[in-house]
Amino acid sequence: FTVAAALHEGTIQVDTKIDTGPGYFRVGAAQVKDSKNLGVIDVATVLKRSSNVGAGKIALGVDKRDLWRAMDRLGFGHAPSSGFPGEASGRLNDYRRWAAIDQATLAFGYGISVTTLQLAQAYATLANDGVFLPASILKRELPPAGQRVFSVSTARAVRQMLEAVVGNDGTAPAASVAGYRVAGKTGTVKTLGPAGYSDDRYVALFAGLAPARDPRFALVVMVDDPRAGGYYGGKVAGPVFSAVMAETLRLLNVPPDKTLAAGVRVAQAEVAQ
Repeated sequence: FTVAAALHEGTIQVDTKIDTGPGYFRVGAAQVKDSKNLGVIDVATVLKRSSNVGAGKIALGVDKRDLWRAMDRLGFGHAPSSGFPGEASGRLNDYRRWAAIDQATLAFGYGISVTTLQLAQAYATLANDGVFLPASILKRELPPAGQRVFSVSTARAVRQMLEAVVGNDGTAPAASVAGYRVAGKTGTVKTLGPAGYSDDRYVALFAGLAPARDPRFALVVMVDDPRAGGYYGGKVAGPVFSAVMAETLRLLNVPPDKTLAAGVRVAQAEVAQ
């Protein structure tokens, strides 16, 4: 969503190159780092390889009010109003309270709290060509009035870039669905506790859309404190996404694509057609 906000505001283009070398950069007294030095990469590779450095630099290039406004319009910090009791609103701090490090780390999941349903709503916005529609647990005959968050071209560009994430050299090949193009993103964040961020407890997630060319469903899988098979989102949540999405597409008789591009909590939202 940081990439989408930057594309929408014109601070980057699809072919913009980001220098992530030497694999880290300083923001004040803090350091943002990647697991390895990826060097100079394009925006699609920032997403495909989950570059914290690339995402952080992109975030810092966007006016913080514009970045906050995009996140706010995506529903973060607001109860979804789906009709389900006890909804959480999460947390999106006011941009006037952000330090530079807050703005940088927001781009890869820190300093913000969201629910799986909020994240599914936000991915459905990308699927819906940039128009946010509120979720509902009741089937509606007609979609409610939506709010445009991103341009059509921005939403489609981000969807196309997210397809590479499930490719063989992306972070989540295990999230792919046989016969369908999938667009999505991994997430792996340390768990926050009373003493600060844990060194051995994580939240692993995968959020995505299918079929990517003309999305019907947005699906988010979040695994809290995984203890078997690693802790990275692509390895832990990716296979669950693949299994649930494959069955969903089968049950709803969604035709396969003709061409393809190279505890557990689940939230799913059907995209308005």
